Amino acid sequence: MRTIAVVLAGGIGQRVGAARPKQLIEVGGRPILALSIAAFDGHPGVDEVLVVMAAGHLREAAVIAAPFGKVAQVVEGGDTRTASTAAALRALAGHADDDRVLFHDAARPFVDAATIDRTLAALDTAEAVAVGTPASDTIVEISGGVVTAMPPRESLLRFQTPQGFRLGTVRKAYELALADPALRATDDCGIVHRYLPDVPIRVVAGDERNLKVTHPLDVVLAEHLAAPSEEP
Repeated sequence: MRTIAVVLAGGIGQRVGAARPKQLIEVGGRPILALSIAAFDGHPGVDEVLVVMAAGHLREAAVIAAPFGKVAQVVEGGDTRTASTAAALRALAGHADDDRVLFHDAARPFVDAATIDRTLAALDTAEAVAVGTPASDTIVEISGGVVTAMPPRESLLRFQTPQGFRLGTVRKAYELALADPALRATDDCGIVHRYLPDVPIRVVAGDERNLKVTHPLDVVLAEHLAAPSEEP
């Protein structure tokens, strides 16, 4: 059984307001993509890293990935998160169904080893694993600008990545999803939850530092987190 980490860098990051894909922005003197790859390349539980990059930027991604010994491939992603994961699954066609695969947003450059540890440990007995942190705000449902429901905050989590799966499980879920003309999804656990409802999704604790760089303020926060510690 092998463990493959897929670093999904297929988006162009329009909301961050940069002239180039956000995963190529530098924080602390290194591209965000490099920081995300490094987290998995340096983890002893990961055997292989696959990078999925936005169209038109494969050469830049390959240069960034070159120093990392576990990177096996850099492939082109799609227009959506779902399409990029599908591209990764095609690239992993030769891997066994029992292999473990972790899908991670390249825009989360500060995932720590402990979060990866928890995800991999859960995959010893689970087919699908999500990483989540408690919701700190009140979350409401609305319709027509009016609140229609207010779920109790203690029952809500904010999902992060990586999301982990047995490869055969996520393959089957995507096979069903891609045959559905009404497919709408924002992450891979959502695909499994919808198309393989009998597969429980285990949840492990995330970390507040594992932020996703989405808006301009996130770049400021990421720069702060990437700065060298001033402690001796």
